[in-house]
Amino acid sequence: MITNAILKINPNAKVVIRGSDLDTCTIEWLDGTAEISKADIQAKIDATKYQRDRVYPKIGEQLDMQYKDLLNGTTTWKDAIAKVKSDNPKE
Repeated sequence: MITNAILKINPNAKVVIRGSDLDTCTIEWLDGTAEISKADIQAKIDATKYQRDRVYPKIGEQLDMQYKDLLNGTTTWKDAIAKVKSDNPKE
C-alpha cells in the first residue's frame, strides 16, 4: 500500500520501506529519488481508498441484492461486487 502510493506520486521512485504502518515505518529514498512527505503519501492512500469505496453499491442496495439472490437463487450481488473488484483492482 505504501509503495503503491509512492509509485502513484512518482512512478520512477526507488525506495526501501521497513515496516507496514506509515506512521512508524522508515523509508529509505534511493538513487536520488526526491523524498515524498508521509502526509502526501497518506493523502494518496486515502484518495485511492475513497475512489475505490465509492464505486461499490450502497450497503442497503447490497443487502437487498443478497436477499433477492437468496429468494431467487441468483448471483446479482456476487456479480456486482466481482465487477467492482475487476474494474478497480487493489494495487
